[in-house]
Amino acid sequence: MAADESAPAAVVTAAEIARLAGVTRAAVSNWRRRHPDFPRPAAGTATSPLFALAEVQQWLDRQGKVRETSGEVDLWHELRAQYGDDLLTALGAVGARLLGTAVEQPLAEPAATALTTLSMEHDAHALYADLVERCIASTTRSGGEPMTTLALERIVAAFTGSVDNAAGASDRTIGTVYDPACGIGTLLLTAVPGAHRYGQELNPATAAIAEFRARLDGRTATVACGDSLRKDAFPDLRADLVVCDPPVGVADWGRDDLLLDPRWELGVPPRSESELAWVQHCYAHTAPGGRALLVLPSSVAYRKAGRRIRAELVRRGLLASVVALPPGLMSSHAQPVHLWILRRPAQGDPARTHIRMIDLSTADPDSIGMGMKDCAPRPEQIADVPPVDILDDDVDLSPGRYVTPHHGDYPVEYAALRDRVQSLARDLLDLLPELPAGPGRIEAAPIGIGDLVRGGLVDLDGTEPTSRTDQLDTDYLRGFLRSAVNTRRSITASGTLRLNASGAQVPQMDIGRQREYGEAFRRLAAFEELLREAAAIGDRVGALAYDGLTKGALLPQSATSASSGKSESQEAQDQ
Repeated sequence: MAADESAPAAVVTAAEIARLAGVTRAAVSNWRRRHPDFPRPAAGTATSPLFALAEVQQWLDRQGKVRETSGEVDLWHELRAQYGDDLLTALGAVGARLLGTAVEQPLAEPAATALTTLSMEHDAHALYADLVERCIASTTRSGGEPMTTLALERIVAAFTGSVDNAAGASDRTIGTVYDPACGIGTLLLTAVPGAHRYGQELNPATAAIAEFRARLDGRTATVACGDSLRKDAFPDLRADLVVCDPPVGVADWGRDDLLLDPRWELGVPPRSESELAWVQHCYAHTAPGGRALLVLPSSVAYRKAGRRIRAELVRRGLLASVVALPPGLMSSHAQPVHLWILRRPAQGDPARTHIRMIDLSTADPDSIGMGMKDCAPRPEQIADVPPVDILDDDVDLSPGRYVTPHHGDYPVEYAALRDRVQSLARDLLDLLPELPAGPGRIEAAPIGIGDLVRGGLVDLDGTEPTSRTDQLDTDYLRGFLRSAVNTRRSITASGTLRLNASGAQVPQMDIGRQREYGEAFRRLAAFEELLREAAAIGDRVGALAYDGLTKGALLPQSATSASSGKSESQEAQDQ
């Protein structure tokens, strides 16, 4: 049978290229910068480009960097080809086929054949877990829908049993686990042997994936579909362990309809504090002696509107610990988060004498998610704070307020960060293209991107045009979209910038000239991306330097020592 030429070509992200070649993501970034023949993006965006799999494999083969791909990788690429960025639908289709369940959008060939072959060779649960991990790691999942990362799941699992021990209470057998915002089930399926799991999820497709994961893993789970705050599917459930990574910043969470709800033991949450509604919902479903662990934005710890409810948590001895986690653990943003750990007192429990504050905010997000050993805080990262020290005008629950910052070796850390700044400076200069003077205007007739779209030559995904022909360069199109003229066309009457690609115009050029412009635009986009990384590193090295200098851990270099150091360096080179 002839191949379907109309089927979309498989595409891969930079992270997936790294997996194919067995290298780091940084190595792929270097290849893009230093090899002019590296494949240009075929889709995606400037910050999250997608590359044609066939072109990447050919390039890796020419460079001698190719590795034999596994069947799982090939299946993933086929799913990407069929479903594009709608990876949740893809996961649902795979789970349904593995379990023999009907689904609205079943797998098409050749993904179905690839899955059948793999399911005969591999354990179905392990195969599905691999696809789930790839979906979570993907930067192009459907609509950017937030997902709980596997690193965050490991951290929550690591702290599941640690608080009772720290508080001096006895261990408790966990028979029931509940997650009221379970998503695809990552926290719901936390490794607790023998427990029955209850979850609720607003999105039916996502809820189905959570149930598929549980069934393929041989675990007992009941997953309901709906809004847990507005329509609680398990009002009488009291679980031994409650876990939750709730939606954040939701203004319309149902406050007006829930003013008299019995879940608000600590007070009605303000409209702007939806996260505190989830905190109380989780606590209401916690059995005596049980625990609730919630992943929350760090701002929930100090926002003025939530002060009264935070004070009640502390005053009643319900808050056992707050753990400050590093940025980079969330799929939807790069901001730091906190892990709040609550415990509902059992009859006869002594009054809580302190709240344990743990500051892991400076830890490496990649290593901290590896397991309990890596999550175990050092003594200098812990502060046991009496409630009276927290119950002031702010009731600030931020661990950084109570844990004294500690750096093991200021000179070593500062030197490493300074070296990184030097490396970034060199890379930034290499990326920034040399641009000679031009005539002051481009003598070429303009053509509208909307016309190219209607002619079938360009795809338009949101505001990003992608070429569908070898006569148009994608980077050239996207670069000219950012011209001053096109930007002015995108300014609304209120002064807001909303890129309007369909109304933009680009000059008509031959493909060779387009590629020259495209290369310059691609390097500029990479320059901007690296510049953002440099800014973050700059913030870190600046904070470290100020802290080290003011504590005496670092010293300013005097003119004499600088001169001496230079002489010693020169003498070393001479020798």
